[in-house]
Amino acid sequence: MVVVSVPAEVTVILLDIEGTTTPIAFVKDTLFPYIKENIKEYLQTHWDEEECQQDVSLLRKQAEEDAHLDGAVPIPVASGNAADELQQMVQAVVDNVSWQMSHDRKTTALKQLQGHMWKAAFTAGRMKAEFFADVVPAVRRWREAGMKVYIYSSGSVEAQKLLFGHSTEGDILELIDGHFDTKIGHKVESESYRKIADSIGCSTSNILFLTDVTLEASAAEEADVHVAVVVRPGNAGLTDDEKTYYNLITSFSELYLPST
Repeated sequence: MVVVSVPAEVTVILLDIEGTTTPIAFVKDTLFPYIKENIKEYLQTHWDEEECQQDVSLLRKQAEEDAHLDGAVPIPVASGNAADELQQMVQAVVDNVSWQMSHDRKTTALKQLQGHMWKAAFTAGRMKAEFFADVVPAVRRWREAGMKVYIYSSGSVEAQKLLFGHSTEGDILELIDGHFDTKIGHKVESESYRKIADSIGCSTSNILFLTDVTLEASAAEEADVHVAVVVRPGNAGLTDDEKTYYNLITSFSELYLPST
């Protein structure tokens, strides 16, 4: 087994989710299809609720910003309460979300609606999050060794908490010290990692970031964060140069903490 030694100065382990703690297949084959298959019914059921209206409002604002993009779908503002107008608006939101998802957009507006839909599904027991078998035992070991464990994902903090709160391993939220999403900055921008360190109250060199995406690893390194690239089934392949350059792990059990 390959062993990657964690530098002695590391006190925080920062984890990506998709392709790192959780199979990409769960995200692509379960989470995202659920949105596309259920969004119309969800909007029709929850339309009059304040949370849903806030989501639609944010999506409308995003649609205005996206107006110059090819294929972008505008969301009209209601002028009355006619039933046919409501259906037109619902359909516009459905089409907008479908367009954003087909282009793998990571907008806050999209993530917020998805988070609320997943919340309804997880709390109703219609879905449970999957984690790789090595994840939970490793996180328990790290915490016993005095490490703090944080999540940084493009999925909203609310969606992250749903995954860790409703998993096949049960509610494991207590194992996580905190959560970050793109509100702190995008994962391919080095400044985001400096902000995360500031928020945690540590130096960037005290953080080890685990991700499957080399662009994120590169941005983290620019901020003096330690990184290891996680190689999991279903993840995108790495170039020979990337394989040579980065510390690679195929399981969290391959991380060796000097203190242990």
